[in-house]
Amino acid sequence: MKHIQERCNKYIQDNFYLCQESAKRELDYLEHSTAKYKGQTIYSLHIPKMFTLEAKEVLKYGAETMYGILYKVMQEYLANIEYRKLFGFPKELEEMICNTPHYKNILPICRLDIFFNEEDYSYKFCEFNGDGTSSMNEDRELNIAFQKTALYDYLSAEYEIESFELFDSWAKECKNIYESTGKIAKESCIAVVDFLEKGCSIYEFEEFCKAFERVGFRAKVCEIRELSYDGNHLYDKEGDIIDVIYRRAVTSDIMEHKNEVTGFLQCVSDKKVCLIGDFCTHIMHDKILFQLLRNEYTKSILTKEENQFIDKHIPETIRLSGDIIKSRNVVKEKEHWIIKPEDSYGAKGVYAGIHYGEEEWTGLLEKYKDKDYLLQEFVVPYQTYNIDFHPQKEHVLKKYSNLTGLYIYNGKFVGVYSRQSAKEIISTEHDENDIASLVLSPRI
Repeated sequence: MKHIQERCNKYIQDNFYLCQESAKRELDYLEHSTAKYKGQTIYSLHIPKMFTLEAKEVLKYGAETMYGILYKVMQEYLANIEYRKLFGFPKELEEMICNTPHYKNILPICRLDIFFNEEDYSYKFCEFNGDGTSSMNEDRELNIAFQKTALYDYLSAEYEIESFELFDSWAKECKNIYESTGKIAKESCIAVVDFLEKGCSIYEFEEFCKAFERVGFRAKVCEIRELSYDGNHLYDKEGDIIDVIYRRAVTSDIMEHKNEVTGFLQCVSDKKVCLIGDFCTHIMHDKILFQLLRNEYTKSILTKEENQFIDKHIPETIRLSGDIIKSRNVVKEKEHWIIKPEDSYGAKGVYAGIHYGEEEWTGLLEKYKDKDYLLQEFVVPYQTYNIDFHPQKEHVLKKYSNLTGLYIYNGKFVGVYSRQSAKEIISTEHDENDIASLVLSPRI
């Protein structure tokens, strides 16, 4: 991977004005595309994330191994009340989680985010995303945009370039899940459901609807608060019966607005709709799992190899408490730690000790101790060069931190989502930049 990156850097330096002009076509395409987040065009950098076939296999192994571990943990949670107590979920949420779906695979979709070192292929996981897993459309549009650049022409002359297909593959998996319950997908209605006022992914939802229709469903996007239930069927605001739900509304948002979605919740409780994925996926999404993966109980349900995998790839994670602050010397060693809420997404409420002075860091520790926050080992992201060709920006190659998201559909690794940041925390709140993800193999 590193040698391909270095060749891209040199090509841009040697053909700067050609790349600068072609980047205008790339950025113009994105501006008029569906690559939007909260109504704004996603911010992107020029050089894509390029994986070799060898690196792809490393990512596939890591993704599917971690998936298998998460699946075992979820099964144990559902089967054993003593294990459930370790998670400490509220009773209402626990009951929702334990009302398991009437299809076999309890973790149909996820994206597991890692910090990946492109030189030695080492990596550590930083977040597990379940039903709210997103950004498939960003990757699709970024790949189309990149094909308009001189750098793409340069690479395609020497390499076979493969992007990841993330829509039809998921639609087929949803069809398989639904039909495993004894139903027929043809003409059944599937709804992509979320709190639509967030405005994050409406274009992505519509793209999924097109894919669902290609495999035989009728498909639509629905506001979760507008769904109604008559004791037998779930209906959208037009009165159409909803047979299947692809849930994009994350559990924490649903719990926050539970009084506004009573029809939806009751229908799911009564198992009158096929919910993909069910609330049991919250088990793997909550960040307390990072701590519990090293718990003796968890170790007892995993194989020796799986426990070794956790030791190698899961950062140390502990509850943020007053006792921990004193015993682990997290004030003086602030550069080794990051503060995270147990249940959140999008890097909300995340603080890295390296960004704060000792007094300010101490204040954050005091503010969040004993309040459902975690301390996690800070992993310095691997950095690579990229260039920002947006107008009003300085068009120079400089280093950016990398985050790699691994998509898994029904237990199978299907693709990658890549982000970069000039900072160490990579999210929309902390200078996130999207880039296309590609697999390159030399032309024979």
